[in-house]
Amino acid sequence: MREGEAELPRAVAKLQALVRIPTVSYREPERVDTAAFDAFVDELARQFPLLHERLELTKVHTHGLLFHWPGAAADRPVVLMAHLDVVPVEGTWQHDAFSGAVVDGNIWGRGTLDDKGCLVGICEAVETLLEEGFTPAQDVWLSFGCDEEVAGVAAALAVEELRRRDVRPWFVIDEGGAIAHDAFPGVDKPMGVVGVTEKGIMSLLLRVVGRGGHASTPARNGPTARLARAITRLDRSPMPTALPPPTVELFRRLAPHAPRPLRPLMANAGRLGPAVARALIAIGPESAAMVRTTFAVTTLQGSPALNVIAQTATAGVNVRIMLGDTSQSVVAHVRKAIGDDQVEVEVIEAHEPSPLSPYSMPDRPDPAFALIEEMIVEVFPDAVPAPYVMMAATDSRHFAGPLGISDRVYRFAPFRMTKAQREAIHSYDEHLGVDAFLDGVRWYRRLIERLS
Repeated sequence: MREGEAELPRAVAKLQALVRIPTVSYREPERVDTAAFDAFVDELARQFPLLHERLELTKVHTHGLLFHWPGAAADRPVVLMAHLDVVPVEGTWQHDAFSGAVVDGNIWGRGTLDDKGCLVGICEAVETLLEEGFTPAQDVWLSFGCDEEVAGVAAALAVEELRRRDVRPWFVIDEGGAIAHDAFPGVDKPMGVVGVTEKGIMSLLLRVVGRGGHASTPARNGPTARLARAITRLDRSPMPTALPPPTVELFRRLAPHAPRPLRPLMANAGRLGPAVARALIAIGPESAAMVRTTFAVTTLQGSPALNVIAQTATAGVNVRIMLGDTSQSVVAHVRKAIGDDQVEVEVIEAHEPSPLSPYSMPDRPDPAFALIEEMIVEVFPDAVPAPYVMMAATDSRHFAGPLGISDRVYRFAPFRMTKAQREAIHSYDEHLGVDAFLDGVRWYRRLIERLS
């Protein structure tokens, strides 16, 4: 333990120890520091000895972990998920990205929010229950992936292992929503948003090929100019908006807490869909992403030298597919928006939106979702629990759908997060409040205790 940290709760010290290990994922296997992943797995065993001693562990892929905690019954097993890998560090941080420093009541470091906070929270909840001799009412499985950040295979292999054992989870909980503060203008109450589906994810490559040549004699509409025009056209041609049922329910629940002028609009979002969609787009990118498929140009490549005209110019486009759209409809939209046959559109990968998991409505309660809601209200009494469409992709998508093993896949990280914290995910200055983390540990513990 480092100087000045002796007074920290043990769960916080455990998170610090694991944040300090740089388990960075890359799509190119040769770039992955396997020693760091080895060290993480070893440190996890040191920090949670009872979990490793009393639960059955199955190794998945390179460093994925699947734990089985037998319960009093196995007819309604549950799966708690997290992942141990993180994205590379970029930007200038207030505190070193792998320091795990505790400053001003926050734990700083890459992975505190995405997703080592959840992983350690789950493990600490299980460890403390084991110390008390607790046996869950139902089988509990812990599925920790090692390549989530690169859309890898560990989670899919975990699903195969569970299917081989004939395990059909009653519900699955992975990272996703949170106790989101500052989520909607004028609403003081935080929202306990639980993802009941997630957008599909697609990677496209736009490519333009030309003659190239010396930069002293440029021709009009060369590869880079034509590519730039294609990007601009796509940026100006968003896909149509839609207000899926979970979003309608979210606004119905939020309406009583909204500014008075907005209450009728939000309470009647199902009938006033287009007006609500326009309002969300006007608010900003976080809310705009709730109502349509999004495109983000993320990589650009052209000439290898300043005095050489590119023969090939490419742009990578990350697409998040809204519920109701498909990968085929997205590609058709992109081709139409660009309107240039000389711009090739290549699909690198494509995953459709996840199926919609059941959630509670006033006239249609769902027991699994209701349990999650009850735990949110118990641990975070000021929050408004609600379903929502998750914008990002998670490992849990492998558990849902025609090839999955569960009809109830939910996405929720039980931590309070400000807007600034949410913006720090995959960016710089990622941090998690100490008190927020400890509340998350308590949430996981209560959820396990309440299984029946």
